[in-house]
Parts: sequence; structure tokens; C-alpha cells
Amino acid sequence: MNTSIDGTTTQTMRHAMVASQLRTNAVNDQRVIAAMMSVPREIFVPEASRLLAYRDTALPAGRGRAINLPMVTGRLLTEAYLTADDRVLLIGAAGGYAAALLASIVASVVAVEEDAELVAIARDALAGTPNVEIVEGSLTEGYAAGAPYDVLIVDGAIEQVPDLLVNQVRTDGRVVTGLVEKGVIRLASGRKTDGGFGLTPFMDSDCVILPGFEKPSGFTF
Repeated sequence: MNTSIDGTTTQTMRHAMVASQLRTNAVNDQRVIAAMMSVPREIFVPEASRLLAYRDTALPAGRGRAINLPMVTGRLLTEAYLTADDRVLLIGAAGGYAAALLASIVASVVAVEEDAELVAIARDALAGTPNVEIVEGSLTEGYAAGAPYDVLIVDGAIEQVPDLLVNQVRTDGRVVTGLVEKGVIRLASGRKTDGGFGLTPFMDSDCVILPGFEKPSGFTF
């Protein structure tokens, strides 16, 4: 099976993705749009999924994992209100696509992924990108060695943001993530303050679910 796409075709697909998936869903940060217009998404996904790289759908990555929809990643980056000086902790890096987008916008990115095959894709695709560090490790633990971060981006849906991750964000730092609440998936954003941390949903959306972030089951009687 031939899974390659020529450069002209991918450029056309990227333009179509931006026009039909991003601009129609409030992805309006021009830096995010420019990055998604230029970064070749197909090199950050498993080979079997490359022909589907620009579709408005999650891409299967095997072993129970999937790569997020372009629109969802674009909205999360938009709602993070990124600045050029930001140090970003990215959880659920998958094949490195979101890290590549961030690399052109912020100062540095620590991208955490626990799936070894996705880590290999990310490291190959991002080789030579000096402001991105790919860390193979638990998604729920983040990377405390690089803390504190200005922004935490979870490129997937989770039931809760562990304190271990929140503690790696500086005071007044920003957090964006997908949230799973009673079977409904929403995208949410918030800030860490001296008084605590909270998230406010801003959009109902399909979003890939990341493993390991389930809330403990309550007791039943």
C-alpha cells in the first residue's frame, strides 16, 4: 500500500483543512493558523494513517491511542493565548504535531508521550528543532525537571488534571485541555492562582481520550 502524498497535494489539503476545519471553528490566532498551514501533518502520524492526515477526524495510532483532530488541537492552542516567551508543557504529544506547531510560536516546548512508537515518530519528525524536547514518560506525571511552565496543554480529553501536573505550572500560568464529564467531552481552559486552580469549558467537541486520567471510582452501597 502506497501511503505517500506528493507535496502539491499536501499543500492543497492543508489549505482545505484551514478553510473548512479551523476558520469555521474559531481557530483565529493567526500564528496558529500560519503554523497549521505550513507544518506537514502527515509526517507526524503513523505511516498507515498518512493519507488521512488532513481529515476532520481522530487518527488511529494503535495500542489504544489516537491522534487528535486538527480542529481540536488548533482550538486548544488558540485558547492558551500563547506568547513568544512561553515555556510550554505538552501532555499527549503523540507523533509530535502539536509540538511542531508550538515550536514556531513559543520559546520552548517539553512534549511528553508514553507510547514508544509515537515517541519514535516525534523524535524523527522533530529532529533538528532546538526548542522542543521530547520526553518519553507517564502522561500523568509530566516532566517536573523542567518546571515551572507558563502553559500546560493537554492535547486530549481527561477526567481530571492531576495535582502533579498543576504543580508544574507557575502561578498565573494557563491550562487548556479536553474534559470528560459524565460521558460528555468539552474543551476547557483555566489559570492557576495562589488560591487554587479551576477550568471553564468553552466548547463541546469530539476529542481523543488519553489513558490514565480517570477519576477514582466512588464507593457504592
